[in-house]
Amino acid sequence: MEKYIKIIADKLGIQQWQVENTIRLLDDGATVPFISRYRKEMTGSLDEVTILTIKDEFARLKELEKRREAVIRSVEEQEKMTPELLQRLNEAVTLSELEDIYLPYRPKRRTRATVARENGLEPLAVSIFKQHIPDPETEAGKYISEKVATTEEALAGACDIIAEWVSEDEKARKMLRGLFEKDAVIVSKVIRGKETDGNKFADYFEWSEPARRCPSHRMLAMLRGENEGFLRLSFMPDETKALSILENLFVKGKNASSGLVKSAVHDSWKRLLSPSLENEFKNTCKEKADDEAIKVFADNLRQLLLAPPLGEKSILAIDPGYRTGCKIVCLDRQGNLLHNETIYPHPPQNETALSVKKIVNLVNSYKIEAVAIGNGTASRETEDLIRWIKFDRDIQVFVVSEAGASVYSASKVAREEFPEYDVTVRGAVSIGRRLMDPLAELVKIDPKSIGVGQYQHDVDQTKLQQSLDDVVISCVNAVGVEVNTASPHLLNYVSGLGQQLARNIVEYRKQNGPFRSRKELLKVKRLGEKAFEQCAGFLRIRNGENPLDASAVHPESYPVVEKMAYDLGVKVAELIGNTELQKKIEPEKYVSENVGMPTLKDILEELARPGRDPRQKIKAFSFADIRSIEDVKEGMVVPGIVTNVTKFGAFVDIGVKQDGLVHISNLRKGYVKDPSEVVKLHQHVMVKVIGVDPERKRIQLSMKDVSPGN
Repeated sequence: MEKYIKIIADKLGIQQWQVENTIRLLDDGATVPFISRYRKEMTGSLDEVTILTIKDEFARLKELEKRREAVIRSVEEQEKMTPELLQRLNEAVTLSELEDIYLPYRPKRRTRATVARENGLEPLAVSIFKQHIPDPETEAGKYISEKVATTEEALAGACDIIAEWVSEDEKARKMLRGLFEKDAVIVSKVIRGKETDGNKFADYFEWSEPARRCPSHRMLAMLRGENEGFLRLSFMPDETKALSILENLFVKGKNASSGLVKSAVHDSWKRLLSPSLENEFKNTCKEKADDEAIKVFADNLRQLLLAPPLGEKSILAIDPGYRTGCKIVCLDRQGNLLHNETIYPHPPQNETALSVKKIVNLVNSYKIEAVAIGNGTASRETEDLIRWIKFDRDIQVFVVSEAGASVYSASKVAREEFPEYDVTVRGAVSIGRRLMDPLAELVKIDPKSIGVGQYQHDVDQTKLQQSLDDVVISCVNAVGVEVNTASPHLLNYVSGLGQQLARNIVEYRKQNGPFRSRKELLKVKRLGEKAFEQCAGFLRIRNGENPLDASAVHPESYPVVEKMAYDLGVKVAELIGNTELQKKIEPEKYVSENVGMPTLKDILEELARPGRDPRQKIKAFSFADIRSIEDVKEGMVVPGIVTNVTKFGAFVDIGVKQDGLVHISNLRKGYVKDPSEVVKLHQHVMVKVIGVDPERKRIQLSMKDVSPGN
């Protein structure tokens, strides 16, 4: 345990006590958001990213330990363990290092070297490998037998044994691994006869570049081409350099024995080492590309989940369409469905006047404050229609991303929420609720269905799912959840809860009415002290018995706030939001064994802005007067919304069916290392059209020399 703590601390550049306390908290069942928010004194104010890294590194080291135990057991069963070998195995800090040490002892399938040993040629191999025998042929003659007919066979068998020794040499593998990392080149070629079918991979039919410079999106694209049977890839360093490393290690003279060792070294490289290390290196490249792609997806998902909410407003939501009409739903301020119907303002029906009349009646009847329009088919035409109508009040109009709405509307979750309605009604409801609170609605959808990643189906699915789940949990707890209105799907992600407790909270709410205090949560079935500790600070109760229940102040810190209020001669409720009173508080007076300055600072910030939503304010947006790719001309400068951010650039919706691409080189003047440094998901930007290809449905955009959007 101590060894692991030191390894992790050194890797992350933090103190060992921070790692030790974090691991102890995790082992005790604390969640990452809880540790980050409410145990700052114990961790030295580590953020969620660092805590997650500690968690992952500790899990990796535990897996390494399990493998170490298996390796030691295997060597001991072979009765080949020595004190020196045991020490080396115990000191290995990476899996590759451990496996390299174990390689000579790993049970093998029958190899050429195995056969040679069975034929009694190992002593000959030892003699030749020492390179002291001036005449190996004469020496080989001593090993002719029923199984070895000639000296040539004897020498060949001995060389097979030497080749295997070379391939299992720990130092050789380490040095060659370094060569791969430094000098390996990826070469991609089309498989003969696949040129037409594999045309989408045409960029990689004849392609090569240093592996260490290959960006993740290109790596994953080539690997996909290989997996689909269109490309053949190799990941190899310069063979001359590889052979030079091996010769320097193993060829010690210039006699005939040295010549045989050199021959065995070359054979070992071609037949054993290069295939093994290439496969290992390829997997490493894939893993790195996966990690980058997963990070892009996770960053985009975070931005999507934390998109600005409109808040509690009466919404008229529209899922637009042509032939099948526009599905309309009216939602109250809590997102409950009040009314639904279908209008047909567009071709082929063209019932524009009737549709306008219905919309006006619905806006008046349900006191609508905002309109949400899905950004799919007929979105622009529907938006134009709504903006054209002269309402008797100020109605805000927003175009909302439909990504994943169809997945939700056909899901079990949607069927449980709206069993009596079809998928079109459910989809329209989802669009409206997304405008009110994107986070609360999007948690009902598998993040992989939202479409804000790159090569998401090519990466390690387990790692992707874990990363996206971590992001959802982080976002939900960062914003906080109103316990009296939250759906079970949102409560599921609250620290310390999960599906069963989330359902139990909703069931308690149905039977007993709204929660009046956080303490009341302890009456929920199976919600014990530990779960309460983890979840209470992230759950909000507005207008409850205790004003602090609407804040992010944890119940364990209520006595501190009560003492502050007492010392000032006021009630807690008077202290909340009162900056003049808060200025009189001297936080140093309230430091104790369990409450330090980090927690006190958080308490004071929360008292200043209780229950504050960390998300930004929503902004309305209007596209330019273009409808299709045919309307897009080079040189145009138009407003757009960023819909996806990748490692090679950003996709921007400019109001036509196809999103345009702002390549990384066109994001701004000067070098850009990572597009996420320049743009964020859903950001409003101004872009210049620098290329249009209607046939391939591609639009090239630039943000250089363009003034920023709103």
